[in-house]
Amino acid sequence: MIKSFPYELFIGLRYTRAKRRNHFISFISLTSMLGIALGVAALIVVLSVMNGFQQELRTRILGVASHLQITGSGNVLADWQSVAGFVKGSPQVQAAAPYIMAQGMLSLDQVVQGAIIRGILPGAEDKVAELGAHMKAGRLSDLKPGEFGIVLGAELAQTLGAGLGDKVVVMAPQGQFTPTGIVPRLKQFRVVGVFQVGMYEYDASLALIHMDDAAKLYRMGDKVSGVRLKLADLYQAPRISRELASQLSTQGSYFVSDWTEQHANFFRAVQMEKRVMFIILTLIVAVAAFNIVSTLVMAVTDKRADIAILRTLGASPASIMKVFIVQGALIGFIGTAIGTLGGVLLALNIDVVVPAIERAFGVQFLAKEVYYISDLPSQLLWSDVTGITLVSLVLSLLATLYPSWRASRTNPAEALRYE
Repeated sequence: MIKSFPYELFIGLRYTRAKRRNHFISFISLTSMLGIALGVAALIVVLSVMNGFQQELRTRILGVASHLQITGSGNVLADWQSVAGFVKGSPQVQAAAPYIMAQGMLSLDQVVQGAIIRGILPGAEDKVAELGAHMKAGRLSDLKPGEFGIVLGAELAQTLGAGLGDKVVVMAPQGQFTPTGIVPRLKQFRVVGVFQVGMYEYDASLALIHMDDAAKLYRMGDKVSGVRLKLADLYQAPRISRELASQLSTQGSYFVSDWTEQHANFFRAVQMEKRVMFIILTLIVAVAAFNIVSTLVMAVTDKRADIAILRTLGASPASIMKVFIVQGALIGFIGTAIGTLGGVLLALNIDVVVPAIERAFGVQFLAKEVYYISDLPSQLLWSDVTGITLVSLVLSLLATLYPSWRASRTNPAEALRYE
């Protein structure tokens, strides 16, 4: 036999292709192959969908939040212009915007609702967040200094029963002294816009006003709560946060936080779910892979005479072992290849496949009024595909070891006694 094509490989491939006298062995081989394919495809699709949800979640959060946030002691920043000018010197910082953050009560007719009031500069805010792209009514630029306009989250507006042009009373918790005692400061604002980002946390509790109006309402003067930054690469936020904190520590007491710290629970939950799903679905692949064990055990029993003849012709136990490893590994390889191809195609076209299934069966997997998303998101990462493929191939290879070892231990004399 030519050295570049060992006879063990030739025999293993021939055993895999040959029509078996025992059709049950062929059936088990086929089901093992299909099981591996289904498990691999399911893993790729599920992880891609979870990546899509993670990306969607990140997009919605960063539509309101910023990549980095710098505040001062007591949530007050007195020299925000100098801080903004300093951080803009970093090549990673693309934009900076000041803000005032405070709590308040909103009242309309007989309805009262607590809210987070954020004072912004509309022009600067559009550069660090994407709220302008999520406006359901009105525009962010309609917030003008001195006109006391307010933009409400969609859920907050619904709770208050407020629409464009309605007058909403904002009550600041800081009281003012009067002859009758301390009473909260009240100011009437006109609703000039409504936004909806699809995150209940923001849609139900956030209200935006112009920063000058917020400074008057909360008596901030020239001070702000902090500065929000947009970075060229949002994934570098933790590193840049540490660098800026180190640089600013020489100039005063500043606190720097990034988006991963502010919303750590969301992303930890998604990452944990992704790992759990990977483990659960890997068990499906493992079950299918270890069906190869039963396939090869029966194949070894079926080929005892062939093994004995090969041994008498001089084949070593290691060579016999290689023959059956090739046979089992080929089943795993074909199943993995089919599953990888099918999983990648489905993950890339899930936006077409899912609507077709919904139309065919008259169902809706994601109700827009509940999830704010009508399409199932998917983001295929080739690192996931590579990892899944390697895990499947390793499990398939491990499943061949014991049956192949048993085949190598076959005694030729015992196998040929009744032949």
